[in-house]
Amino acid sequence: MATSYTPTEDRVRAAAPVALGVFRITVALLFMMHGTAKLFGWPDGSPAVLAAWPQWWAGILEVVLGGLIAVGLCTRSAAFLASGMMAVAYFWMHFPASLWPKVNGGEPAVLYCFVFLLLVFAGPGAFAVARR
Repeated sequence: MATSYTPTEDRVRAAAPVALGVFRITVALLFMMHGTAKLFGWPDGSPAVLAAWPQWWAGILEVVLGGLIAVGLCTRSAAFLASGMMAVAYFWMHFPASLWPKVNGGEPAVLYCFVFLLLVFAGPGAFAVARR
């Protein structure tokens, strides 16, 4: 049985890959910015000491994984790693202070974790170097 959609629903469905692509690029660039802040002190703060654990290494992962996700290359794999990285960051750095992300400052880590997990399942959308 075929499902019929209104013209508005058809237009929204047709635009979904573009919306997903813009979402992926925006989130990835914001994620990369966290890495550049750790590595270079840009756009704010001071850079982490070279090879300092875990800040410098987290910055490397944020720049590399964010870059891959932004251009849409190995999106699902990079998003899976980034999601796991954010889960580890939450449980290692934030959770010991409190269960609640609003209280322990872990809201960005939780959001990034689930946004990247969504990209694992949804794929890159439009504007990706690789479509898978």
